[in-house]
Amino acid sequence: MPLRVRPPTPVNPTPRIPIMANDLEDRIWQSLKSVKFPGMSRDIVSFGFVERVATDGGRATVTLRMTTHNEEAVGQVRDQVERAVAGVDGVESAEVELKVSQPAGPPGASGAGAAAQRAVSQGANLLPGVEHVVAVASGKGGVGKSTVAANLAVALARQGNRVGLLDADIYGPSVPMMFGITDRPRIEGDRVVPFERYGVKVMSLGFILETDTPVIWRGPMVMKALEQMLGDVDWGELDYMIVDLPPGTGDAQLTITQKVPLSGAVVVTTPQDVALIDARKGLAMFRKVNVPVVGIVENMGTFVCPHCGEATDIFKRGGGERTADLLGTAFLGSIPLDPAVVRSGDDGRPIVDAVPDGPHAEAFARVARAVAEEAAKRSGDRPKMSIV
Repeated sequence: MPLRVRPPTPVNPTPRIPIMANDLEDRIWQSLKSVKFPGMSRDIVSFGFVERVATDGGRATVTLRMTTHNEEAVGQVRDQVERAVAGVDGVESAEVELKVSQPAGPPGASGAGAAAQRAVSQGANLLPGVEHVVAVASGKGGVGKSTVAANLAVALARQGNRVGLLDADIYGPSVPMMFGITDRPRIEGDRVVPFERYGVKVMSLGFILETDTPVIWRGPMVMKALEQMLGDVDWGELDYMIVDLPPGTGDAQLTITQKVPLSGAVVVTTPQDVALIDARKGLAMFRKVNVPVVGIVENMGTFVCPHCGEATDIFKRGGGERTADLLGTAFLGSIPLDPAVVRSGDDGRPIVDAVPDGPHAEAFARVARAVAEEAAKRSGDRPKMSIV
């Protein structure tokens, strides 16, 4: 069975630039840019793995700092560094100092990590009838996070589950358009009644605001709005609530993790490097607050021409899977780039419902099963009281 190389998490993704370095140290830094982590295209300097370069006469010392489970890959990097430094003119001997630490916890860890996440959940009674809450997040905008959230919710419903979808993207709610809803929600008593489309109960701030009205709110207002959409909506009994978070790692994300116990999070990215950098930040955020990460979904993958059948990797290829290996989490699959997804979203009908037998529906069904398996590991873990 081939070895799956899992590179470490970058300690500092910004390349270290030597300040006031002598000429030999400068040439050593340049030589280290030729060393790449096994299975990755970027070098160890740009990844931030090189902490220090020092020279004493002809003796060179390079200090590497990495966080990883993969001891074999670390050994390969050390050997490559020794060879690269030894090949620099003026270096008589090369020494590599390693500072290797273990990641904060395995992906999807339960036990102490799950208990810690429940301990910071201040509003466990906000959703008394919801069994599992799953967040869909991305480090940056424009990667199709809302499309993934909407189709994941419909895919779970098609598998026989009771599903709700909360559009928590306060600043750019797009779920109303994706579900073709233009009406205002009804209020019965003191509770808001969510809409129901394609087997999914749906609630969004976009149902209340005018289409062209910008949301110019400070953090406390965002937090209060999210709390109301969680607690003042009559969600009823649900097996899963999918929460479409805004991009980034700000107030909305922290509010959700503090107000309700999350069963897991799905991180959405596209294959190109600029999106993958931000995806790593999003995943790291969830781990810091002890939310188990179900895995990474790569959106806008390979485009297959409907006329000639030629496959084109418009946003590169395989970035999502490499990032999943890099961060030690599951790769949930790649969603093909297809104009049909755009049309179905604009028409208010998610592609999983519009083309239930297509490749997109199959891909989202796999993601839905992975979410269900992750959530099943935590059945019975839901707290019975609000912990402050």
